[in-house]
Amino acid sequence: MASQPITDTLIHDAIRQAVLNVCHVLIRQDARFVERLAVDGGDVVPGSIQVMGNVGFVGDINGLVYLCMGNEFAEYAVGEILGMSPAEVALEGPETLNDAIGEVTNMTVGGFKNALCNLGYPCKLTLPAIVRGHDLKVAAIKGAVRHAFRFECSGRLLVADIQIRTE
Repeated sequence: MASQPITDTLIHDAIRQAVLNVCHVLIRQDARFVERLAVDGGDVVPGSIQVMGNVGFVGDINGLVYLCMGNEFAEYAVGEILGMSPAEVALEGPETLNDAIGEVTNMTVGGFKNALCNLGYPCKLTLPAIVRGHDLKVAAIKGAVRHAFRFECSGRLLVADIQIRTE
C-alpha cells in the first residue's frame, strides 16, 4: 500500500528533478522550469517539426511520459550528448537522433518512476518510442490525469507531458 498520495506538487517535483538531472548529466547544460501548461489538447511545443519521445510505466501506478521538443532542440541535444557538430549529427541520420532522444527520455522517465517507487508505487518502465513529424499532438489517455510542464535548456524548450492512471 502506498504511504503517500500522488499530488500535483509531487508530480511537479519529481519530473522537475528528473529533467534537471538528465539535462545536467547527458546534455551538460543546466535546465530550468519555466511553467506549468494547460493541457487542453493544444500544441505544447512551438514549431512545425517536432520530436516526441515517450516511455510508459506499469505496476501499482500506470502512465506515460512524453518528452516533446522541437527538432532544433533534439539535434542540439544529440550533438552535446555525442560530442558531435551539427553537420556530424546530420550525417549520422535519424537513427542516431532517435537513439539519443530515446535515452534522454528513458533516463528522464526512470528518474520520475523512481520517485513514484520511493513513495510506495512500484512500477517498471516500458521501452522508449520516438515519433518525429509536423504538428504532432499528444492524445489524452482515457481515465488518466494529465500534467504538462515546460522547461528551458540552453535557450531551447522541452515539455514533459505526463499522464497517470492510479486505478
